[in-house]
Formats: sequence, structure tokens, C-alpha cells
Amino acid sequence: MPHVVTVFLRHGGRVLLARRSDAVGTYQDRWAGVSGYVEGDPADAERDARRELAEEVGVREADAELVRAGAPLSVADEGREWTVHPFLFDAGSRDVDTNEELTAVEWAHPTEIREREAVPGLWAAYRRVAPAVETISDDETHGSAWISLRALEVLRDAAAEADSRDALASVARRLRDARPSMAAVENRINRVMSESNSDPKSVRRRAEATIDDAAEADDAAAARAAELVRERGYDRLATLSRSGTVLAALEAAEAAEAAVLVAESRPGGEGVGVAERLARSGRDATLTTDAALPGLVAAGGADAVFLGADSVLASGGVANKVGSLPVALAATRADVSVFAVCARDKVRGDDRFVGEDAGALYDGEAAIATENPLFEVVPADLLSGVVTEDGVLGAEEIGALAAEHAALAAWDD
Repeated sequence: MPHVVTVFLRHGGRVLLARRSDAVGTYQDRWAGVSGYVEGDPADAERDARRELAEEVGVREADAELVRAGAPLSVADEGREWTVHPFLFDAGSRDVDTNEELTAVEWAHPTEIREREAVPGLWAAYRRVAPAVETISDDETHGSAWISLRALEVLRDAAAEADSRDALASVARRLRDARPSMAAVENRINRVMSESNSDPKSVRRRAEATIDDAAEADDAAAARAAELVRERGYDRLATLSRSGTVLAALEAAEAAEAAVLVAESRPGGEGVGVAERLARSGRDATLTTDAALPGLVAAGGADAVFLGADSVLASGGVANKVGSLPVALAATRADVSVFAVCARDKVRGDDRFVGEDAGALYDGEAAIATENPLFEVVPADLLSGVVTEDGVLGAEEIGALAAEHAALAAWDD
């Protein structure tokens, strides 16, 4: 039985669908992922997946990050049987360079697979690597912008298969409640359910539109922050944790000349990956400890601090990874600007702060209580502003957004 790879290349919430040409031996003119035969040991099929990405669409290893390798599945069709090894990669951009095996490519929501003349088993292969509720609840690496997009994908995919809105409402509640500290997850799920009707197809279409809007909003917020760096002439920046929006701002062209001081961000160490990515893109990146960052900022190591935001409270404070408060205090004392960078959807409808505990701080035998919070609040008076896709928001604008987002929750009353 031949073994093949099927690669789903994702950017934002869409995947690359490829139409097979008459230069291939099977399923000509059908839609597929990036695919090809496994030439070596099937246990090392990732190598074949990366080879096909490079050959068929010109995406090199540095341009795509492996997200998930799915369990192989058997596909039988008209007397033929295949073992399909599905993979999901995140692409850095939507730039592709196709070869003669493809007649067309399109960045589409994967739910469209069900409506196209596709190769056999393509939807089943996608479902092996698609995000699930556990992707949202268990993720300890990514920021809330990334996680909220994955939550929307789960709801979209469920809507494609659902028979009733009641079943979708159950999925929506699980997603909404999976990360209570992350306002974008709650707001974006609430928006889909609030703005759709009882037909699952309506939920799917609303989820697809919200995914596209959310991806654009996150990119626009990053662009606004990069403009701020350029306009104010900041050339020494500091950050911590792994906000995808902040990272995109730091990678943007306007920030190319700025040196970046990055805290490692314990206990997950997400800052290490941020520093590596900045260094690989040619930025001047310095990695430091969480404990050292406030002192370095206070001593003149940065002229602006950029924080992510898991949530922006209705009162204007920002909930973010622990370590944010001491660096904001140090920056304020040293007259260094502190900005939070996020999409508008991270504004909560209230002032509720929901923390999470990392645990595993002490495993000895003494009777010692522990507190190992993952998040904390930076009060509004320590912030120079909250940079969103609409620019820098003030207290009045944040309050109006909070009221709007609170109203979205009415779908579940």
C-alpha cells in the first residue's frame, strides 16, 4: 500500500488548497493539499512533507513551522488504497511559487473542501490535524491572538459538520470558557454566536468572516505599533512573553533598526523563541531573565516597553504574563513609555481579572503554600497607551468597547 503525505499549509485561518494538473498521475484537476509520495521510512514522513512544500509551492523549512502531524489514515477509492500522513504547518506569508504539478492554488477556509471536487479523504485528513478544544485549553506557548484564531477555527469546523445550533452552542461554551483569562477568545466566540442565526451554515459563515477580520485586526495592530516606533524614534525596545502581535510589530520594517531586549518569560520560556526569531530575521536581540529586565529598563536599557495583552479591562488596565507589572513600574520610574499592543477584541466587557497558576513551584515535604501566577494586571496609570488596529485607545474608547463586548454575551442568556 503506497504511503503519501498531505500537507495543509495555514496562514491566518485559511489553508492552501492546490488544484492538481495533468502532469500528475492521479486525481487530475482535483483539489488537494500539498501532496506527494513518501520516498523513505513512513515513520519519517515529515521529511517528505517538507520536500513537497519546497518542490510544489516553494516554501522552505525556514518559512513554515510544523504545528501538528496527524495519525495516518487509510483511504480507499476505486480499487486503490493509500495510507495518508497528514501534516499542518503555519506559513510565515502567503507567497508561494508553484511547479508544473499544480494548475491553481487558493488560500481558502478548509471547510470549503466539503464543497469542492477534492481528492478522496481530504476532509478526513484535515480533521486529523485541525485544532480541537484541547488545543485552546492546553496551549502554554502561544499568545491569546493566536489561540483565539484557533478557537474560531474549531467552531467553524464544528459548524461544517453540525446538524443543529444546540450542538454548536455546546462547543461554543466550551471554547469560550477554555481560557477565561483571554478576552479575545470570549469576545470572538460570542460575536460569531451573537451575529448568526439557528442554521449551522450561518454559524460557519460568520465564523469564517470573523477569522478573516481577526487576522487582519491583529496584523493592523502590529502595523500601528511599528509605526509608533518609527514616528517616535525608539531604537531600544523591551518586551516579555510571546505576544504574536508584539512580535509582528518588532519584525516589521519600521522597527528593523531597533535593538530589542527580551525577557525569557518563565515558566514556559516563551521569550527564548521570540529572541531567536528576532535574531534570525536580522534584529539586534538580547535575551535576559525576568528578574533582571526591570533593572535593565530602569538603567536605560530601553526607551519603550511593548507588552502583549491577554485582556484589557474595562477600566483600562492590562492583564498580561507575570513580570509585566514590575517592568512597567520600573519603566514609569525611569520615564520610559509602556504600551500594550493588541486587537480591540481583547477589551473585556468588565473589570474581571481571571488568573491562572502555573503550579509545580515546590515539591518538598515542608508545609509550604505556593503561589505561581501566570498573569497579573498592569494598571492603566502605568501605561502610555493601548495600541490597536484603530490606533492608541484612551479610557473613553476602551469603556465604549467594553460595553459593546458585554452585549455580545447575550446569545447565551
